[in-house]
Amino acid sequence: MAKFETQVGIIGAGPAGLMLSHLLHQHGIASIVLEARQRTYCEERVRAGVLEHTSVEMLRNAGVSERLEREGLRHEGIELGLRGQLHRIPFVELTGKAVTVYGQQEVVKDLIARRLSDGGDLRFECGEVSLHDLRGSRPWIGVERQGNVDVIACDYIAGCDGFHGVSRSSFPQEALTVYDRTYPFAWLGILADAAPSREELVYMHHERGFALYSMRSPRITRLYLQCKPDEDIAEWSDDRIWSELHARLECLDGWQPTEGKILQKGVTGMRSFVVEPLQFGRLFLAGDAAHIVPPTGAKGMNLAIADVHYLAEGLRARYRENDCTKLDAYSATCLRRIWEAQRFSWWMTSLLHLFADASPFDCRRQMAELEYVVSSRAAATTLAENYVGLPLH
Repeated sequence: MAKFETQVGIIGAGPAGLMLSHLLHQHGIASIVLEARQRTYCEERVRAGVLEHTSVEMLRNAGVSERLEREGLRHEGIELGLRGQLHRIPFVELTGKAVTVYGQQEVVKDLIARRLSDGGDLRFECGEVSLHDLRGSRPWIGVERQGNVDVIACDYIAGCDGFHGVSRSSFPQEALTVYDRTYPFAWLGILADAAPSREELVYMHHERGFALYSMRSPRITRLYLQCKPDEDIAEWSDDRIWSELHARLECLDGWQPTEGKILQKGVTGMRSFVVEPLQFGRLFLAGDAAHIVPPTGAKGMNLAIADVHYLAEGLRARYRENDCTKLDAYSATCLRRIWEAQRFSWWMTSLLHLFADASPFDCRRQMAELEYVVSSRAAATTLAENYVGLPLH
């Protein structure tokens, strides 16, 4: 058995855990990051791809935006499709802000490289983790691997280990309130070796179901189709996928997505999930360990980055000024932003998808709302200011 000590133990090497470790390092606070997966898995797993203006600013201020600013795709708007006609929502014109398309795995690569260059303690394939003495003044993390158990004593523990991680389950059941909604559809998503044929994302409402045209780089596109939650991906050949994408994304102006080799495909369920509070004793939750949003509003990674901004600020004040005010307010501060993002993500999801149980009234109301959004500057501004990222509290 080996014993280690640090100020903050961080569970999970995703965007939340890595960004938190980096921010703490800038404040002179030591941390150890524990990750069950291999480094290559963390760096290659394709997930979110849109960074809010707010997130880009945080990464820039933290000094980890060099490659993002060189390779990221700046988008000054999105396009909403209705009856085959595209309507642009001009973010910069409406808000003065843009978003940047830059894959989550690229953010992770940048943060890992920076932490290692700064001498950070990142432990991949660490073994099975357990959390102990969370109410005490010196909680500890047990790390078991091949029968050996290491102990890491901390002042605080940050649970950034995702929805299925150990951190949230370490809360006493009676200490958490869970808010959960599962949507009656999913997304069939593909990654294609095809250069983007549009400059911005296309969100298409269609009578066959929602479709999204996105991209990850100047040569890779990311596309999604609304499907059943229990969809069998084996029944979707490449030809069937492209045929359905063409059917849903075809526009009156003749535009269609460019085809290419499908590099990856899968089905992603859609849910909204929040737990309250985000703190128990000296354990704090951040990122997917605390909340899940449907991907329609592009908020998942952005919420994680905001969470750890607040947590790092609270820990900075605690160590530098012996002031626990921000740390004690961490949960309430984060939850205000989380619920703002949940509302927007639910609204975008409800606006664009087909619901099997929708009445004729519901369908006509949905069309009326879509028409209002694409014809009203006030409505478009509301969408734009939420999409590019609300200011930090």
